[in-house]
Formats: sequence, structure tokens, C-alpha cells
Amino acid sequence: MSEAVAETGPIPVHQRTIALVGLMGVGKSTVGRRLAKRLNLPFADGDIEIEAAAAMTVSDIFARLGESEFRAGEARVMRRLLEGPRMVLATGGGAILNPDTRALLKDRAVTVWMRADLETVAQRVQRRDTRPLLRGRDPLTALKAMADVRYPVYATADVTVDVAGGAHAQAVEGILNALKAHFAAEGSEMKA
Repeated sequence: MSEAVAETGPIPVHQRTIALVGLMGVGKSTVGRRLAKRLNLPFADGDIEIEAAAAMTVSDIFARLGESEFRAGEARVMRRLLEGPRMVLATGGGAILNPDTRALLKDRAVTVWMRADLETVAQRVQRRDTRPLLRGRDPLTALKAMADVRYPVYATADVTVDVAGGAHAQAVEGILNALKAHFAAEGSEMKA
């Protein structure tokens, strides 16, 4: 855990970043942009921030440096974003697997697991060939393997919202309603 977080401790729930977690293809980036607009908060996409920091695409990082170096860079970027001002943050699908990132998310964010059925996600991710973890693999088989590892970790999120099949606007409404309920349970108001 960083010294800044250790010194200040967890921040009040209504002042935390809203971090979207879930498998690739569930709509974290698209829904996150819309959610940020509704809440009048800045938006950051973890993968775009990683690409900017590395000055190369995620695919190039995987190809040139390997997944372990991508994950190390991802952890650095997540730390920078989570220690910064409040925002809506679309995390990469594997970001929450890093124990340090997970601890920062617990202290500095309200996590929202965007959950969708694997068949829907597989159909979505087949549309683009930019996902290194799917190259040369059947998307549904690869996603099932990821889900086996990641779902228990995603399930620790503060809020879970099913987003399969519906429009992005429905996902935003579902997340807003779930956040309002979460903040009310924590004794806080949702603040933009």
C-alpha cells in the first residue's frame, strides 16, 4: 500500500472514485464515459492511460514486452489514477487481480462489477482483433477460463450490476441505482 493511502486511510465513500471492473467486452469504457457525464466527473480508461504512459498500444506492449510487463505498467497506472482526484475509472479486466491494486481500490474507490453472460461478451469481443489475450483462441473458451479465475475476485466488488443484452443507457441507470443504494447503506449521499 502506498504511503499516501497509509497516512490518510480510506476516504469517505461518497468522495471515492467509481471504478468499473469486469471482463473485457462488458462495456466498461462506453458505459463509464456515459456514467461520468451523468455524474459530472472526469473519466479515465485504464487501457488508454497505459497506452499513453508506454507510448504504445496494449497489443504492442504484449507483443514486445510480454504480459508480465504489461501488468506491472498497469499496476503503476492504476496507482496513479486511484491516488488522484475522484473520477469514473474503467479498469482493465485483469487490473483487480493485482493485490496492491485491489487494496487501493478498496481504500479509494467504490467498485462496480459489470457482469454479463459470457456468450454476449464473446460476441462483442469478436468484433475487434485488438485483444491480446484472445488472439488465436476461441473467445468463449478464453473468456470462460478468465471467468473461472476472475469472477471470485470481481465478486468482492462493492456493487454488482448485470449489464448483458441491454442498451448502454440501461447499464448506466442500473449502475446509478445500485450506487445510490450502496451510498445510502453506507450513510452517505451520492455526490457528483
